[in-house]
Amino acid sequence: MKAALFHEHGGPEVLMYSDFPAPEPGYGEVQVQIKAAAMNRLDLFVRQGWPGIKLEYPHITGADGAGVISAVGPGVNSVAVGDRVAINGTLSLDPLDENVLAGRDNMARLGGILGEDMRGTFAEYVVVPQQNVLKLPDHVSHQDAAAASLVFLTAWHSLITRGGLRPGETVLIVGAGGGVNTASIQIAKLVGATVYVVGSSEQKLEQARALGADYMIDRSKEDWSKAAFTLTGKRGVDVVVDNVGHATWPSSIRALARGGRMLVVGGTSGYEAPVAVNYIFRKHLSIIGSTMGTHSDFRTVMQLIFAGRLKPVVGQVFPLSEIRAAHELLESGDVFGKIVLIP
Repeated sequence: MKAALFHEHGGPEVLMYSDFPAPEPGYGEVQVQIKAAAMNRLDLFVRQGWPGIKLEYPHITGADGAGVISAVGPGVNSVAVGDRVAINGTLSLDPLDENVLAGRDNMARLGGILGEDMRGTFAEYVVVPQQNVLKLPDHVSHQDAAAASLVFLTAWHSLITRGGLRPGETVLIVGAGGGVNTASIQIAKLVGATVYVVGSSEQKLEQARALGADYMIDRSKEDWSKAAFTLTGKRGVDVVVDNVGHATWPSSIRALARGGRMLVVGGTSGYEAPVAVNYIFRKHLSIIGSTMGTHSDFRTVMQLIFAGRLKPVVGQVFPLSEIRAAHELLESGDVFGKIVLIP
């Protein structure tokens, strides 16, 4: 099979579009012929590497994907060869793990993320446990399914499962164009919340408005934390969605109302985030961490995608052979929505 892989960490230049043996399914596993895969910033971080990361080289990234079941291993009874499926990138490999048994499979000790902890979807074929695939209705395209799976799962788990978002609350989303942010806008509006979005340009903010956002804040023109405070009548917002980390934490915390919740779903600008402790205890704030989501969350949010109540945003499509150009575009930040790769 053809795959986008690398043998060492570095810039986009380390990526190769090359031949690699197709994986074969073991017990309880399925082989999926990938029809579409989608990128996340996680793919950049894994390629760049960090202290302590352990990969089996050559490594293939990619947590998002959709395709057709091409082979099944022994013990598979939920899908069959020929089924169209979406892939859930949350790995939980020990069925007896206490968190798995309690339905918190994204917190499993023996688990992780497809494309980081095991070879992923940027290839013609991938093998995953049978519980990690969900059958697609005929009307849902592989591109939409791939673009939706990780970001809508992440946004649903953080806003609904962990954050307990309620109708009538206010939500500030730090960033307009990223996949999790475009999903968060739609989920928050579906719940009945008022949505404030911080963006880097008028163009991205207008695209966020088209998704349903209520108030746009251009961070290139004003202090967005003060703007959010002013727009809410100096009350602050009930919930902040922050996947930036170091560069935005102080402003995110200041933008919260008394009793507010900050949902931490990433740290693209760095993990050493300064915290004003006095804000936390004086305003009764909660800082809630969240990553990926449970299989139950995945089924729930994907059914909303299938029903057309939520819509994945595809920013650009590349053939898998142009993996370097796709990485360069994602790294530049000059894209709204998801980058989809077609093997």
